[in-house]
Amino acid sequence: MPPPLSASAPSDADDAPASVRRPPRRLTLSYELFPPRSDVQARTLPDTIERLAATGPDFVSVTYGAAGPRRATTTELLRFLVDQTPLRPLAHLTCVGNTEEQLREIIDEFLSAGVRGILAIRGDIPDGLGWPPPGALRYGHHLVRLIREVEAERAIELAAGRVSIGVAAYPNGHPDSPGPRHDIDVLLAKQRAGADLAISQQFYAPGEYLALLRRAELAGVRLPILPGIMPLTEPGRILKLSRLAQIEPPAALLHELELARDETERHRLGVAATVRLIRAVLHEGAPGLHLYTFNNHRAALDVLDELGWPSAA
Repeated sequence: MPPPLSASAPSDADDAPASVRRPPRRLTLSYELFPPRSDVQARTLPDTIERLAATGPDFVSVTYGAAGPRRATTTELLRFLVDQTPLRPLAHLTCVGNTEEQLREIIDEFLSAGVRGILAIRGDIPDGLGWPPPGALRYGHHLVRLIREVEAERAIELAAGRVSIGVAAYPNGHPDSPGPRHDIDVLLAKQRAGADLAISQQFYAPGEYLALLRRAELAGVRLPILPGIMPLTEPGRILKLSRLAQIEPPAALLHELELARDETERHRLGVAATVRLIRAVLHEGAPGLHLYTFNNHRAALDVLDELGWPSAA
């Protein structure tokens, strides 16, 4: 894992500081990958994995397909990461789409494959689905508790090892939340259930993430909350993610990207905007960085290179 970045500290985090503050501290690095959804993606993903692995991340999260061929592809990718790479996967698992019995089976499947990290989330509820259906877990903290139960049942097999459990955090609020206080109460419930860390949803302004950190700390949340950030190089992806997350897209940045002369300039502008955002939150105490890669190693590595992350190639 690379050592922390360091240099002089700026006065205002929202002004896109040039570096992170002293004294130096260890920063974690992680990525999100998703299982290939086409033959082309299946052919290119191993190269992406190899290039990202060279940066020495602490873990890689792997998005989850709840059923059918996507579930099988997820398990296949997890086994590949465990058996053939130095990477440690954090496997996504959602309440939505599974009964409690099915979730137990999937957790067992993950552990048998050598997975020792799970990201426990409720998941998005499809339109028209009555929630919760019979036999389903209602919230993410229920899933955290279930993982701990399965872990305890397999304690001897795991040599008393502990499964690392991640959860989601929402700088701009969960779409179903009545307000910021409720979001923090939910995070506290996940902590009490046995979560180890949280990863934030995408945000576009440093103050959104930093306000979440302050609210969480004041309420007694002790989980490290990693900033989840997507390289802001593709306008279409920014708009799509913003719609899915129900957050406002960065209008000024989108306008700047649209005015770019060509793809090379657009990429450069997007990387620069991403680096400003990351430096701002690192300066104010973010414990590391979680990059939503969308299986695009180029953008992720360019961001790390511009940050001066020591292990970036």
